[in-house]
Amino acid sequence: MLSLQGNTAPYLLYAYVRIQGIGRKSDVAIERGQPLQIKHPAEIILAKHLLQFVEVIETVAEDLMPSRLCQYLFELSQKFNQFYDQCPILQAAETDRNSRLSLCEITANTLKIGLNLLGINVLEKM
Repeated sequence: MLSLQGNTAPYLLYAYVRIQGIGRKSDVAIERGQPLQIKHPAEIILAKHLLQFVEVIETVAEDLMPSRLCQYLFELSQKFNQFYDQCPILQAAETDRNSRLSLCEITANTLKIGLNLLGINVLEKM
């Protein structure tokens, strides 16, 4: 239950905290409304998964099965970790860096909303 590996709340919280850490290290103000430059396969996979969030929430509301939201958030965390491992963020060229930071922010917001719906408050540091 408290493991940082596997489908657990600490694993999901750690993904959120990791993103917050990237944001703190970047010292870059993200301009909202700028188009994302999604080129790398890991970016594409993460972006496609993020687009499924509304559908998952609607399904959870219809079926009353919060475990589906848990599974979605776990998969989101996995896809983010793959993206993080495969795509340099802070060391990338400016346009790629800004786009990847935006993708990180969208991921963090999605995790935060999903965890809050499950009654789990996010942390800024772990």
